[in-house]
Amino acid sequence: MRKALFLDRDGTINIDKGYVYKPEDFIFIDGIIEAIRKYNQDGYLVIVISNQAGIARGYYKENDVIALHKYVDSLLQKSGARVDKWYYCPHHPEFGSDCNCRKPKTGMLEQAIAEFDIDVKQSLLVGDKPWDIECGEKMGIKSVYLNEFLA
Repeated sequence: MRKALFLDRDGTINIDKGYVYKPEDFIFIDGIIEAIRKYNQDGYLVIVISNQAGIARGYYKENDVIALHKYVDSLLQKSGARVDKWYYCPHHPEFGSDCNCRKPKTGMLEQAIAEFDIDVKQSLLVGDKPWDIECGEKMGIKSVYLNEFLA
């Protein structure tokens, strides 16, 4: 079994400006690239799990999210860091879908754990919102807020 660092995206990897989907609006949070690189070097998978309700709201398309993640991957690569997999929930219950992947539900974590054979007891989840922490705790993953993680 493998260990993983699960990260929320907006507010954890990048400054949350509200519905970030354009490369020019993506700004890394200070210290996060170095933290990702350290966990890469320590043998952790780095997996992003992100609610992207802007898709359901019609603010942007899934292709915009995919393109942004490829852009971020290229920036991380230049810094010797990587995200191993990006998971995102394009749904929102007020806009047509009550899914199992929207945090605090655990669908994205369940998918990642199955796909990568992850040991939840050796893993860590980092987020900036209560629903991030709740999601991780439901799966038995140690979960902390970003400010604790970067302290």
